[in-house]
Amino acid sequence: MAMPRYTQLSLEDTPWYHCVSRCVRRAYLCGVDSATEQSYEHRRDWVAQRIKQLAAIFTIDVAAYAVMSNHYHIVVRVDDERNYSLSTEEVMNRWSLLYKGPVLVSRYLSDQRSEMNESELFMVEELAAVYRERLSDLSWFMKNMNEYIARKANKEDQVRGHFWESRFKCQALLDEKALLAAMAYVDLNPVRAKIAELPEESEFTSIYERLNQLNQDDLAETETACSGAGGKDALEVPAAALMEFDPLAQTSTAIPFALHDYIELVDWVGRAVHPDKSGAIDENVPPILRRMGIDPALFVQCACGIMDLFGVTVGSSDKMAACSARRQVKFLHGMKAARQLLSVA
Repeated sequence: MAMPRYTQLSLEDTPWYHCVSRCVRRAYLCGVDSATEQSYEHRRDWVAQRIKQLAAIFTIDVAAYAVMSNHYHIVVRVDDERNYSLSTEEVMNRWSLLYKGPVLVSRYLSDQRSEMNESELFMVEELAAVYRERLSDLSWFMKNMNEYIARKANKEDQVRGHFWESRFKCQALLDEKALLAAMAYVDLNPVRAKIAELPEESEFTSIYERLNQLNQDDLAETETACSGAGGKDALEVPAAALMEFDPLAQTSTAIPFALHDYIELVDWVGRAVHPDKSGAIDENVPPILRRMGIDPALFVQCACGIMDLFGVTVGSSDKMAACSARRQVKFLHGMKAARQLLSVA
């Protein structure tokens, strides 16, 4: 039986999540339609820019993403602590970038704030509490992502109706091994699909963006203001940068690995999962796998099929067992895979 979404998105379990949205039937998010030969490649930029713009508004940071022909993946971290550190004005400013809101909000954010009485200010605080909760809500993030893309794509195609096949799929990443596997899975999507030969050729993925940043002299280019999706309804906000790596784990708001270790791992796994070299495991195992006690061959299996092997949670068997107890369910899909693939080498 399907689990309610509120039980799948629990910050008590983890702030890290892997989300996927897929187009309905033969609808093309991006790519080239083989039947009509019509290209939708320009939509990749819509998706990539929208993800980063929403990350600048919500207190949800993006660790990895990949835009494919009929679906996209993101790995995110919900920063609830930062959310509650926002002032009422900051909350209202952020939410007003997405929705017009009541007249009270407009007055509060204008020179008329000094003229507002105590009752009106109290109502503003009540609204701010609602908006604050939404700014760290992954469902609201994905709603604003998918609704915008669906409306824009349907308008371009001159059609009506559903663009996405269902609500987004979501996996809770319970530990560092699960996070590492999910990020590698996402970044290597184009390689597995034969869209690209190498990770550095996989456009519209986070690994491609990170590698390009390393080759740029001026990294500030990635944070310039943009309205990437285009059109009158585009968000005129700076695109948020991808999450930083912090191998010393000095801050909880960073990815707990070294960037060069992750790049080496993705390159290594990419060679193993390439359709023309399937099963070829290089003997030069990335150091990050040794340090984390992960069996290389089993990790490759996990990085290739995390969506099939696991259900709504991904992690070691003890983490999944603890999560199962908190959710008061007897079983979580993926327990067998957790024991086999994310066990200590």
